[in-house]
Amino acid sequence: AQGQQDFSQVQIKATKLANNFYALDGQGGTIGVLAGPDGVFMVDAQFAPLSEKIAAAIKQISDKPIRFLVNTHVHGDHTGGNENFGKMGVTILARENLRNRLEHPAPGANGQPGVPTPAAGLPVLTYDSPLTFRMNGEEIRLIPAPKAHTDGDTFVKFVNANVLMTGDFYRSIQYPNIDRANGGSLPGLIDALNAVIANADANTKIVPGHGPVVDRAAVTAHRDIVL
Repeated sequence: AQGQQDFSQVQIKATKLANNFYALDGQGGTIGVLAGPDGVFMVDAQFAPLSEKIAAAIKQISDKPIRFLVNTHVHGDHTGGNENFGKMGVTILARENLRNRLEHPAPGANGQPGVPTPAAGLPVLTYDSPLTFRMNGEEIRLIPAPKAHTDGDTFVKFVNANVLMTGDFYRSIQYPNIDRANGGSLPGLIDALNAVIANADANTKIVPGHGPVVDRAAVTAHRDIVL
């Protein structure tokens, strides 16, 4: 899909959601940016041809270096820019299963073999238990989800900003989507949505992998559709 798209006209739009937290929309999954004196923490990377535009948009937010990038799941509209950001010196983090699927990708829908991600784009830190970062006055929780959209999903909670990013196991513009070829499952999807609801309050801004920012009630309604 990446080879067939024209990225030249894509504009990166930044939306401020909290004091030092921004969502970036371009082509592909929504990116999260936590900015501050300790550097930039990034959630997801969209497609490789957009990396320069994304880096330029982040420069408008912060003159500090991008230090960390976490992938919410394996799909190319969230991980395609990994190699470019890795070459910029960004430390990439993800679930162990996600790294394995980047190294050994599932075949394409047409049966063609997947293309392994070059070493520079692979996560250098992997985890399968919750991981907490503390930077820029924020507590960032990387929370592994059950086998939901894929078998390497993570949702990310920015505690002080009260923002939660779900990746693609929740999308506010589409029906639930389970990628069985990459290890997703229906019971895991329900469990992951329940975990988001449990980690949110009435004021939490929930940033889906695709679509407008919503609140906990919208995710609860989505979960009820699945049930």
